[in-house]
Amino acid sequence: MLLREALRVRRGDMVAFVGAGGKTSALFCLAHELRAEGWRVLATTTTRLGLAEIQRAPSTLQVTAAFSPLVIREQLNQHGFVFLYTSDDSRRHKMIGLHPDYISHLVDAADSDVLLIEADGARRLPFKAPKEHEPVIPADATLVVPIAGINALGQPLDEEHVYHASRILERYGYPEGAPLLPPWMASVLRDPVLGLRGVPESARVVTLLNKVNADLGHDIRRARRVAQMVLRSDRVEAVALGSVQTADHPIHEVQRRVAAIVLAAGESSRMGQSKPLLRWDNRTVIETIVSRLIPAYLAETLVITGYRGDEVARVLAQQPIQIVPNPRYAQGEMLSSLQTGLRALPENITACLVVMGDQPMIEGRVVQSILAAYAQGQGEIVIPTYRGERGHPVLFGRRFWSELLELSSGAPREVIRRHPDQVAAVEVETDSILRDIDTPEQYRQERRRAGW
Repeated sequence: MLLREALRVRRGDMVAFVGAGGKTSALFCLAHELRAEGWRVLATTTTRLGLAEIQRAPSTLQVTAAFSPLVIREQLNQHGFVFLYTSDDSRRHKMIGLHPDYISHLVDAADSDVLLIEADGARRLPFKAPKEHEPVIPADATLVVPIAGINALGQPLDEEHVYHASRILERYGYPEGAPLLPPWMASVLRDPVLGLRGVPESARVVTLLNKVNADLGHDIRRARRVAQMVLRSDRVEAVALGSVQTADHPIHEVQRRVAAIVLAAGESSRMGQSKPLLRWDNRTVIETIVSRLIPAYLAETLVITGYRGDEVARVLAQQPIQIVPNPRYAQGEMLSSLQTGLRALPENITACLVVMGDQPMIEGRVVQSILAAYAQGQGEIVIPTYRGERGHPVLFGRRFWSELLELSSGAPREVIRRHPDQVAAVEVETDSILRDIDTPEQYRQERRRAGW
């Protein structure tokens, strides 16, 4: 995935990169991607940048008091990407960027499509907490990208390895010199006075976890865990995982808020008793299903109830889920329950995983495969398949929710049929996605298959 796709950059955006662990690389990666698409790209810094770094731009211009924006237009016409600075500090091999107050005027006058800004410093360390004067984000920034190098995890939490580590120690009381842990990194990144310090109220925020090696399972698992904890902040829209030094595919995946809707409202007429309340091993079917979802760290898990709903709610009372009653469970059953769940989800959820309430065989690895396919941008509708046959659960991106809500009858498969180009089929190694417990005989068969 390209960085511009992960960040969802729009024409007219002012993008500020802050934090540590790859700001400059991210800026130039994005600039070259947008330039390749024919965008007119301006870039600068509100702090200082190494003289060698700006040579990666095809054109550099020094902005002086007598400077005319027409020169920028001419350079954009010729090169497509121009880096601006005001002066240089040759002794330190640094160049000085633009004052934030000047930047907004410049964008309008220069006729550019986007302005990219390095708005922070970190002395080349992979992780940081800002000092009092940092970061220097223009008030008109529309997208802020806080960055952290995942290689900081496990490093000592001290000034040698983490920029301004003392601020983190002071705020959270972590032991100095202890290995930096994923929850600690996430706490800093989502903290309004640390990782989100100075972000304009109207700006979007997409965090970037850089230097993630997708070939190392341990690396990507740690990064996903950090991302899921960062997303506890409503201020953060998404978390991109990648390595912006990789030219072809700098982003491995983008973690967004995904919820599960468990459909457990039906009357179970073919079974003759409530399927969610049937025994499965040492607990109920619905408890088993919920337990398989918890390790996925979903943003929300809604259990839609109807028939014997009070009893379902009781057995799940200690679980981290939300019970949502469907008063219309007898009409339309699955469809009305799905629509009830969609209406109950908060605005910041980007996709929902539709889980059947009669599939206690659901496997965590299947859930993880579906979520990974969505995060990797394979499709906005993700369906597991076994030997080419489609099963459950199914993921729907938010863009399709309105169509699901408009259905008056039928099943969600009607929406799937309308958008074949948006469907990602994920082949799995288990036929559990195809099996359910609709009848007493199926229930007995599945219990025998499970070994009890």
